[in-house]
Amino acid sequence: MNSSKYLACAAFALSSLIGTDGWVHAKDWQVVRIATEGTYPPFSYLQGGELAGFDVDVANALCAKIQAKCEVVAQEWDGMIPGLMSGKYDAIVASMAITEERKQKIDFTDKYYATPARFIAAKDSGITDTTPQGMTGKVIGVQGSTTQGTYLEDLYKDSEVKIYKTVDDAAMDLATGRLDAVFSDAAILYGWLKTEEGSCCDFVGQEVRDDKYFGVGKGIGVRKEDQDLRDKLNAAVKAIVADGTYQQINQKYFPFSIY
Repeated sequence: MNSSKYLACAAFALSSLIGTDGWVHAKDWQVVRIATEGTYPPFSYLQGGELAGFDVDVANALCAKIQAKCEVVAQEWDGMIPGLMSGKYDAIVASMAITEERKQKIDFTDKYYATPARFIAAKDSGITDTTPQGMTGKVIGVQGSTTQGTYLEDLYKDSEVKIYKTVDDAAMDLATGRLDAVFSDAAILYGWLKTEEGSCCDFVGQEVRDDKYFGVGKGIGVRKEDQDLRDKLNAAVKAIVADGTYQQINQKYFPFSIY
């Protein structure tokens, strides 16, 4: 190795160990800071002032497996990846789809769940065809900065796509008749349909699966330089699936497997 390449590699290795206090530290991952959204029930939401939900339970189970203290914090969706890259936290457990676009910036573990996207509409809407042609002229709500939003904007050119801060905001507009449909992750929509507000509506059309937009599932996001943490979390996902912990969490929120 020539001297310039050696110095570059050494500088990169050193930079990955420098803490926020300016001192050099080895990463032992005794404490792992994890970001989730907190407005995405049943995956993450506030309950009694504390973060709860499927993603939060999975995060805590993974930390237990790697014998680390979990610090789960809420982060708005639009700032999720920038916050990880800037060092605000160490990992993202927030139902984030593994996509090629996101992998340009961060790395992911293997999937920890995979569900299709779906449309929901009022029970008396008459909507059965949710293809781009079938939804011509319809007003569709979707959460911004999501794979579902990109999918609609790219393919549903003859529909009016309305962007919302959260899925709940879009769903409430659907319940009050301001939208014809809402498009999101099926598991998220299933949780809302079971609420009093969601009794107005139901799934319409078919499941939507497209690896180009939705990836192969939802993964845990980590910085590219933190391969050791990614490997630990990958092993932990396999462990909680093998020992039944994952299934217990799954059954707490869904009557069907989402793994």
